[in-house]
Amino acid sequence: MRAGNGTSWMMALAMAIVLAGCCDGDHPLGVQEVGGGGPAIVPLGASATYAVLAGSTVTNTGATEITGDLGVSPGTAVTGFPPGTVSGTIHAGDSDAEEAQDSLTVAYNDAAGQSTGAISVSGDLTGLTLAPGLYKSTSSLAISGTLTLNALGNSDSRFMIQMASTLTTGPGSQVILSGGALASNVFWQVGSSATLGTNSVFKGTILADQSITLNTGARVDGRALARNGAVTLDANVITTP
Repeated sequence: MRAGNGTSWMMALAMAIVLAGCCDGDHPLGVQEVGGGGPAIVPLGASATYAVLAGSTVTNTGATEITGDLGVSPGTAVTGFPPGTVSGTIHAGDSDAEEAQDSLTVAYNDAAGQSTGAISVSGDLTGLTLAPGLYKSTSSLAISGTLTLNALGNSDSRFMIQMASTLTTGPGSQVILSGGALASNVFWQVGSSATLGTNSVFKGTILADQSITLNTGARVDGRALARNGAVTLDANVITTP
């Protein structure tokens, strides 16, 4: 299903506006889809306690603050802590990190395999307000400005954004949660690598097949979980939801 096509979609959009009960001036929120609880719950398993998990290395510059565990496997290199701080435990190539990576593989495959009711999206998501649901891109996605995720009053609602290639957010960009949406219920399945812009604000768990880079000052309410590549940090704040 592609957002914005057909008479039936216009009827659904009208209903979404009524259910959302909100607008921006004279213009209603661009709610894309109204679902029940949204996509299926992603089974994070042992990776759930990790704010940062990499496959090859974790590299940090500056006073990064991580609330949660940090791990790498099968790689063993973790650098930049200190000056970075971790409230949980650092697992560098140990059995706990290996278990977390095994769980991440299960979670990634589960997220990538979800397809029921998928809504096609593409390009830059800036300016959109998305309701709970599954959103799918066959290429890359970007956020250069503000993206809003609106749970429509249901804090149990879930959001899944799938992309076949990269995720890139711009400097100062932000993901805003509204209508009771929780970062713990937002998942980004990234087919290759994710890059978060300088001083950007991001919400949700990134499940990346390759690497994740957080540029200077980027903040994440969620997780940065990379299956195969590195996680690169620079004076960031990452808090597990």
